[in-house]
Amino acid sequence: MNTRILTTLAVGALLAATAACGAQSLDDDGASGASATAPAVVLDQAPTEEKAADVINAITPDKDLAAKAPASLKSGGLKVVSSIGYPPMELFATDGKTPIGFDPALARAIARKLGVKVTITDEEFNSQIPGVLTGRYDFVISSMTDNPERQGQVTFVDYVQAGAGMLVKAGNAAGITGPKDLCGKTVSVVDNGSSMELAESYDADCKKDGKAAVNVLKFPGDTEAMLQVSNGRAQATVTDYVVAAYKSADPKLAMEAIALEGTESPWGIGMKPDNKELIESVKGALDALIQSGEYGKLLAAWNLDKLAVQSAVVNGGK
Repeated sequence: MNTRILTTLAVGALLAATAACGAQSLDDDGASGASATAPAVVLDQAPTEEKAADVINAITPDKDLAAKAPASLKSGGLKVVSSIGYPPMELFATDGKTPIGFDPALARAIARKLGVKVTITDEEFNSQIPGVLTGRYDFVISSMTDNPERQGQVTFVDYVQAGAGMLVKAGNAAGITGPKDLCGKTVSVVDNGSSMELAESYDADCKKDGKAAVNVLKFPGDTEAMLQVSNGRAQATVTDYVVAAYKSADPKLAMEAIALEGTESPWGIGMKPDNKELIESVKGALDALIQSGEYGKLLAAWNLDKLAVQSAVVNGGK
């Protein structure tokens, strides 16, 4: 009888000690509630139509990064906003509601590296930064150029280096090969983005040289801007070259891509500047993905190897 009591007490003491120390494995499902570092939820699986699904699903949490992740991420998951409809960076799967593409892939990879769940919400481009600043979202990842103007609102962790391009109708009857050929032409762009800034700078150059102005048409999204070229209202649309190249590969669109040399700049993941803990977590997760080679595999899955950065830089846009 005494032996049984002692054994029971010993087991109880052992369980209490285990609970006090906390489980160390991030593979634990957290059902006991004892672990201070293990995720409380099962991590999300990537959508089957995501080209980088196998890479994402193989990513395991980094114990140190997961332990330092903000408490809000552990309890409520990582809340991400993007503007879906900008392939190959962001697009919907065939169900019309599941985000896939490189930006959602990287968001999912960062979440897995931090050991948290993730939700990705589609919002119109101009609503994204306000959504981050009000706390509705943790970060925006939406092919957003990191520049000084936006740095006045959010802090960026730069994740790719990309340049601009144009789309024209197949055959290029307008003879557009570069910015100087846009004088006197109509160009469609996404409102309030880097493409709009480029088009307006080309307009200013035309006027400075005494040539006809560029008629700049502004639209809420890239799809609407591209449609203007298809229907003949615009002779070109300015966009990111990766998007232009992706769309020109679709024979149904009957378009050609033109690279705009010297326009390369960093694209960043935007966060609220005073959320230092989150910024460090995202930077750490991206660096870990780069060093492990998982970041390169995500890029390769979407044929975007040329966009790779060597490290996660904060506010690298100049």
